[in-house]
Amino acid sequence: MFAALGRLVSRRPWFVIAAWVVLAVAVVSLAPALQTTSEESEFLPDHYESIRAAELQEQNFPGATTPAAILVFEREDGGALTEEDRAEVGRISEDLGPELGADTFVQEVVTVDPEGRPNVSEDGLVQLGIVGLAEDATGFDPGAFEDAEALREDLDDLAEGSGLRVRTTGSVLQGLDSQESGERSLAIVGIATVVLIVVLLALIFRSVIICLMPVVVVTLVSIIATGLIGWANEVFDLQADSSIETILVVVLYGIGTDYILFFLFRYRERLRQGADTRASVVHALERAGEAIASAGGAVIVAFLALLLSTLSIFQAIGPALAIAVAVTLLAALTLVPAVVTVLGRGLFWPSRSWRREPEGARFGRMGDGLGRRPGVYASVSGLVMAALAVFALGFNPSFDFSASLPDDVESTQALETFQDHFAAGASEPVPVLLRSGDGPLDAGTLTAYRDELEAADGVAQAFPAQTSSDGTVAQFSLVLDQDPASDAALQDVKGPIRDAAHDAAPEGTEAFVGGTPSVFADLQEAMERDYSVVFPVAALIIMLILALLLRSLVAPWYLMGAVALGFAATLGATVILFQYVLGESGLIFMLPIYIYLFVTALGTDYNILMIARLREESRAGKDPRRAAAEAVKHAGPTIAAAGVILAGTFASLMLSGNTLMVSMGFALSFGIIVAAFVMSMFFTPALTALIGHRAWWPGHGDEARPEDRAGGGAASEPGLDRSGGPEAEVGPDARVGRDG
Repeated sequence: MFAALGRLVSRRPWFVIAAWVVLAVAVVSLAPALQTTSEESEFLPDHYESIRAAELQEQNFPGATTPAAILVFEREDGGALTEEDRAEVGRISEDLGPELGADTFVQEVVTVDPEGRPNVSEDGLVQLGIVGLAEDATGFDPGAFEDAEALREDLDDLAEGSGLRVRTTGSVLQGLDSQESGERSLAIVGIATVVLIVVLLALIFRSVIICLMPVVVVTLVSIIATGLIGWANEVFDLQADSSIETILVVVLYGIGTDYILFFLFRYRERLRQGADTRASVVHALERAGEAIASAGGAVIVAFLALLLSTLSIFQAIGPALAIAVAVTLLAALTLVPAVVTVLGRGLFWPSRSWRREPEGARFGRMGDGLGRRPGVYASVSGLVMAALAVFALGFNPSFDFSASLPDDVESTQALETFQDHFAAGASEPVPVLLRSGDGPLDAGTLTAYRDELEAADGVAQAFPAQTSSDGTVAQFSLVLDQDPASDAALQDVKGPIRDAAHDAAPEGTEAFVGGTPSVFADLQEAMERDYSVVFPVAALIIMLILALLLRSLVAPWYLMGAVALGFAATLGATVILFQYVLGESGLIFMLPIYIYLFVTALGTDYNILMIARLREESRAGKDPRRAAAEAVKHAGPTIAAAGVILAGTFASLMLSGNTLMVSMGFALSFGIIVAAFVMSMFFTPALTALIGHRAWWPGHGDEARPEDRAGGGAASEPGLDRSGGPEAEVGPDARVGRDG
């Protein structure tokens, strides 16, 4: 099949290239923009308690939801606020009200607490202004961020000459800073990724054109993929996390360059044997096409397994990444061979080193050592991964996206000032909604219920109830002992606070705990459910792909076992660095899903490439140990080059300055290094050599075939003359092809 595709593409290369360009133009003209969000509550289904509380709150207490903006006032000289300063705060707040974006903010700035006292810290240094969300506003749309920018500009004008400094935080302002930080991160990561790919390809091929080809091809692919993702999100009403655009850049350039390398190494190998351009393209696609398609298929189905998640963030990210990889895969099998056919041997300009087959001494020695002592190689590489995997048990999930913001943005600085001067939980009181099914709630019942809430562990203060217009719903605001975004607050809400709210609810009533820590508690529950479903399903589907590719029921088991060990080792190494060495309290809850999918899918890529080459060598008549040695020698350079490039592109995420991206960049780059240089290079070929012919049961895919024996091995196949016909056999020690 892939040989036929190669013949078709190599005969009509300009037609293929033109089709891709036309498709890109059509997508740019017609596709909607890619919309994202950083609001955690939008990721949860409606049946979770935090969402039911938010809906009840919105219906009965509009404007009393989580503060959209918090204004932090302090003197420019750092002194205590005077009566005149407090009067200035009142003036600024009053004048700001009418200027607030009507579609986003409540047209009032509240500078007193729920009991009517001035919202000033105990030390008298800081005063707060609270702004709620307007009715039906989400606070996470582009219009809200425009209103937030205008809010900051108006505050600067109003505070000028007052001797006061005012900084803003809260959900909308943090969303604005997150968006701006994401845009900077996207630019930094994009530039770093392209520069890294160009430099590494220059070192590998010493060709100007090859350095630029992935950039041009992947840019075209990125345009098409982003448009298709935008359409998919619009049609299926999906809402992706705000980090998706940065991740897409890395995935497209990293995986795209990997697949291009898989093809180019085979193409260059055939050229060295004397074949012409078209014959080399056909041969490269025939031999690399199956591995590329299988590897891409494994990645795609792994990402699509996220559709089984209960969280909309994963339901959107999964298809988005699957679409991106599918377009990249299609380009690797059609556009790249077409471009290579057009460029011919000029692809390698100005270098002539492509004509000489490298000695491959380093990989040859590694292969020989592995072939002689596969048990040692399997044991050492397995023990290294197992030792790191132990630390994965210490993973502590964090659910606060705002904590990933850089330290130098205004919302982070304002929040730090707030937390330095007010009770930890005062930034966001937790709402508890009590709904009666038997008519209005009486005052005595509400007072007794408030007392029960205030006595719960983790609650510093419970304010008196607000009641709805019909008296059937009451809202209590709880100030927690802990920062509402902290792990401690999550545990308090998940345990004693929810228990107290539910147990103390009078007969005929129903209680719901809302707010950020309640959202986090529900996210944790949903995440644990998703791990138990998504991981096994993705593994099972990838095993089926491996079974079909290798025609074996044995190899998929130990290959997936190796990938699982690589996943655990990667998570363990990330826990060691960030939680134990750098002292982070936890890592973003999405990290294991990302590690699992990328390391599983991309680790399977490298396993497929290595095992496919090992099978070729076995079919050429070599025994299992010798076949493993030759596979490492010939596939090792490709996997090493692809691994370095992909690990480097993921590592560029660490330049973003965003804590989430830094931890993800380290984890994914480390995972790729483990997958390429430990698992695929040593562990799986050593295990295959040890298991021997039984690894291919029941398909016997390693049995020698006459067509594979003819050339003396996979690395020394019959050459072709310029018309594609038979030519004198070229041995494995050949240095130059016919034109050399």
